[in-house]
Amino acid sequence: MRIYEMTATFGKLQHQTLTLKPGLNIIEAPNEWGKSTWCAFLAAMLYGLDTRAKSTKTALADKERYAPWSGMPMSGRIDLCFEGRNITIERRTKGRVPLGEFSAYETETGLPVPQLNAANCGETLLGVEESVFRRAGFIRLSDLPVTNDDALRRRLNALVTTGDESGDGERLARSLKELKNKCRYNRTGLLPQAEAEREQLLDAMEELDSLGAQCEKVSQRMEEVESWQAQLQNHREHLRCTQAEADEQRVSQARQRYEEARDQLEKLEEICRKLPAREEAQRKLRQIKEFTDRWNSALMEEQMLPKTAQAPEPPAVFQGMDPQAAMEMAAKDGRAWQKLRTNTDLLWILLSITFFSAAGLTAVLRLTFFACLLLASGAAVLVLGWMRRRNQALDLKALEEKYGDPNPNHWVQWAERYRQAMADYQRERFQNQRGDLDSRMAELKKQHASLCGSQSVAEVTQVWQEVSRYWETLQLAQREARQAQSHLEDVQAMAKPLARPTGEDSLTYSEEDTARLLSDAETERKTLQTRLGQLQGRMEALGDAESLKAQYDQVNQRIEKLEDVYQAVTIAQENLEAAAADLQRRFAPRITMRAQELMQQMTGGRYDRLTLGEDLALGAGAREEDTLHGVLWRSEGTVDQLYFALRLAVSDALTPDAPLVLDDALVRFDDQRLRAALEILQAEGEHRQILLFTCQKRELQMLSEK
Repeated sequence: MRIYEMTATFGKLQHQTLTLKPGLNIIEAPNEWGKSTWCAFLAAMLYGLDTRAKSTKTALADKERYAPWSGMPMSGRIDLCFEGRNITIERRTKGRVPLGEFSAYETETGLPVPQLNAANCGETLLGVEESVFRRAGFIRLSDLPVTNDDALRRRLNALVTTGDESGDGERLARSLKELKNKCRYNRTGLLPQAEAEREQLLDAMEELDSLGAQCEKVSQRMEEVESWQAQLQNHREHLRCTQAEADEQRVSQARQRYEEARDQLEKLEEICRKLPAREEAQRKLRQIKEFTDRWNSALMEEQMLPKTAQAPEPPAVFQGMDPQAAMEMAAKDGRAWQKLRTNTDLLWILLSITFFSAAGLTAVLRLTFFACLLLASGAAVLVLGWMRRRNQALDLKALEEKYGDPNPNHWVQWAERYRQAMADYQRERFQNQRGDLDSRMAELKKQHASLCGSQSVAEVTQVWQEVSRYWETLQLAQREARQAQSHLEDVQAMAKPLARPTGEDSLTYSEEDTARLLSDAETERKTLQTRLGQLQGRMEALGDAESLKAQYDQVNQRIEKLEDVYQAVTIAQENLEAAAADLQRRFAPRITMRAQELMQQMTGGRYDRLTLGEDLALGAGAREEDTLHGVLWRSEGTVDQLYFALRLAVSDALTPDAPLVLDDALVRFDDQRLRAALEILQAEGEHRQILLFTCQKRELQMLSEK
């Protein structure tokens, strides 16, 4: 498989595109540029994103770690070549599921590629499951050591012990184990099931006998209940016959009331046919009422009008003044009265306070010269204040005698009434009101002649009220007739048909007690019927005794055969395990040989021996060393080179056609070994695509020097 181009909205990548070429691609970029994000994007596009993973305190789940920083939905596209076909795969966010929607189609034609789907895309294109690709096709600085993954170990084991990855031996072992488990695994399997079935058959035969006895008891009780139900039904029919007779009497009474109401209605209809219409009577009564109201109002206005219209006489205090001058004088005198009243009270209070204060100080100072002088001054002030208050009181009395009333509010009211009377007189209001009233009275007399003719209003009103009462009585009779008819229909609908029962009745229960007893009996009958059906159904499900005995014999025979199969599978497993142990002794020759060749090439022949243990642990030795040492004995750079060689060997064996992705995997290589590693990668690039992400410039510089 070869990748042409990748476009990602993934993590910090926002609609960014990475274009690749065949062979070795070196992508040099600084830290935090997004190199590891591109690696994670490639794996997510091929194998999908694990949306079930949860974030922990020490690590973020991929769905949160690589959520687009821009807030856009996560999406991506890869254009690639697979088996000679140019294919585009796309993944988009579906609802709340990142990369949950998948599509694959031919790049040029747009035709779908049905053999690719969201679940099998990576395994179909690369030939391995996700865990193997992440450990064989990805080489990162952070995880250079090969971890003991079950899927990787299984493929390595099959490859180096049998020469291929078919896994026939392992599948045979699995099949034998599954067959053995199928026969017996703890309490499951065919043998435990057959033994349990045998026990069930024994229990069923015993249960069948017990069910037969229970059915007989239930049937007897059902016969007793059904006989009791028949007696209660007969008693209820007798009770209903008595009730039906009472219903017939109620129907007869209701019919009689309806006929009486209908006769009364017919009489009133005959009378009303000869009378004016009800609407006309109501209209006439409204007109008479309106006329009466208007006539009484006009009479009241006539009584309120004065006999003559004379110029108003002013009050004595305003004699010889016009209304405006009277208003101004009343307002001025009112303000003066208020001021005199307020000053008099305030002055007297102040003088009293002054005098008594002086007297108090005199008592305290014990008649000294200063105290006597102070007391004399207070007395003088009090006398002067009393004289001024007397003068103000005389002024107040003069104002009150002028108007003859001590309330200044009345002075202003007299002036206002004088002004209003003069205004009315000047407008000749009385003359205008008299003329308007006379014209309205003439019009009302014409209306009286039109409504009443020669009769009085009371006589005409009585006639039309009588007509209206007849119509109201007719309406009431119609309503009573409808109610009587409705009552008759209801009684007829509720009346039960009269049916004479044939059987004798010896019971004395009421209707309510009979209904309750019938309900209880029916409930018991249904319960018994249900129980009988359950018992019979259970007996039918169990089958007859002869059939159960035949099944029991068949189960015994099947148990004997299964025990023979179980013994045979156990022997086969033991033989297969012995063969697998023999193959395990030849573990990893092919991987070890390729890794040793790569290590020799990178180290200039210094490390010429390398071993790979059953747990994928490495051991290596230099030319000058007599024994092999583990990775704990080597420098960090040498350890990186050992595991780099091993990962290349594993990748060649397991994912020879898949792209090889390296993320800062050569950072700790010295220049000499880095140059050798690049030569190895260039050779690898002749038959596969390689993506080398690096934060250093050494790789590009070394390639440009060649």
